[in-house]
Amino acid sequence: MGAPSHAVLVILPTYNEFGTLPGVVAQLLRAVPEAQVLVVDDGSPDGTGALADRLAAADRRVTVLHRPGKGGLGTAYIAGFRFALAEGYRMVVEMDADGSHLAEELPLLIDAARRVGGAAIGARWVAGGRIVGWPRHRRWISRTGTRVARIALRSGLHDLTSGFRAIDASWLARLDLGALDSQGYGFQVESAWELERLGCPIVEVPITFVERVGGRSKMTCGIVFEALWNVLRRGWRLRFGRPQGPSAP
Repeated sequence: MGAPSHAVLVILPTYNEFGTLPGVVAQLLRAVPEAQVLVVDDGSPDGTGALADRLAAADRRVTVLHRPGKGGLGTAYIAGFRFALAEGYRMVVEMDADGSHLAEELPLLIDAARRVGGAAIGARWVAGGRIVGWPRHRRWISRTGTRVARIALRSGLHDLTSGFRAIDASWLARLDLGALDSQGYGFQVESAWELERLGCPIVEVPITFVERVGGRSKMTCGIVFEALWNVLRRGWRLRFGRPQGPSAP
């Protein structure tokens, strides 16, 4: 049987998050007790998948989706989106499993998405947004990447790369999930832009982003280049290719 119509699904992609996952799950379920959690584990060699199974056995609000290997953040979220739509969830949340997104801010995102009937993005680069623990070069990379994406894609959003989001499932259902091809963090830019193009109401909610509390960052040069290439490729098509509106074939 599908989930109740008011249900919230929080998707947590994991790869070697053994040290942070239990705390993140506990905190988000305290913040939003009615939420369900889907852990999408990519065969973590550190035992995160088995740990997630134990969390699921102890709390029926937790479900685990095991994938055979490291398929990337984008494909993990697409798997989570497909699960949410198949099970009838009304609100879907993207959230990191490393502790960088504060669970106490989650209700703000959910309420904002419900209020506008679309999506809410937890934004760092808006008034009231903050980053704690990042060195200056990390801030520069993130801000520069966001500016390039905004210009290339003619987007009105200020934090396209943010991975803390709440999205009404009715808008997810309108996305062509098979056409989203970014495997890494560029998926956040791609999916936000596609929702924006579809006409989804999107509000940016200021958040405090905290440098991960444990484990190692998954960011690599390859992931950065993939994101940049996909942004420039879509920006080129937007200007010189076939019409890219939601009605285009």
